[in-house]
Amino acid sequence: MIMKEIIKKSFFESAKIIKKSSQLSSKIEEATIAICECLRNGNRIYLFGNGGSAADAQHIAAELVGRYKMKRKSIPAISFTTDTSILTSMSNDYSFNKIFSRQCEGLVNQGDIVIAISTSGNSMNVVNGVISARKKGAKIIGLLGKKGGNLKKMVDIPLIVDSCSTPRIQEVHRVIYHTICELVEKEFVNK
Repeated sequence: MIMKEIIKKSFFESAKIIKKSSQLSSKIEEATIAICECLRNGNRIYLFGNGGSAADAQHIAAELVGRYKMKRKSIPAISFTTDTSILTSMSNDYSFNKIFSRQCEGLVNQGDIVIAISTSGNSMNVVNGVISARKKGAKIIGLLGKKGGNLKKMVDIPLIVDSCSTPRIQEVHRVIYHTICELVEKEFVNK
């Protein structure tokens, strides 16, 4: 396949899965309402995932703490993938599978929102983080892929991108969380 064909194919596949994922609009609305309620009650948002999903967790936190499009008060959001001392000590002293569960155990409170991101829905450290967050009384939103994996039934609001392609799943995740950031921001601007 020549380069131009590969480029066109990538754009076509991405557009197709993004369009197909518009069927998630009611779930996206449900997630946005839950986040707004959490914030109105003085709670926080915590996010985590691996690899590209870790970058997405950081991206979402940055959009909320800083701003998405509008000037407004900062929104409390923390990505569990940014503290290298915690990540490396936890991996060394316990196990990589506990890097998110220990952070949930120490930081998450009842009424907080946890956004767990996994393109497979089966990442063990994300699963363990969700288990720990559930014990702490958090509401859990899952940004998932494929068929949702094990996390599908473990989260309160599963946002499942129906694709087996990790890049396409991540592209749709970005559309989903940018939409959520825009809606949350509009809710809290000038408040």
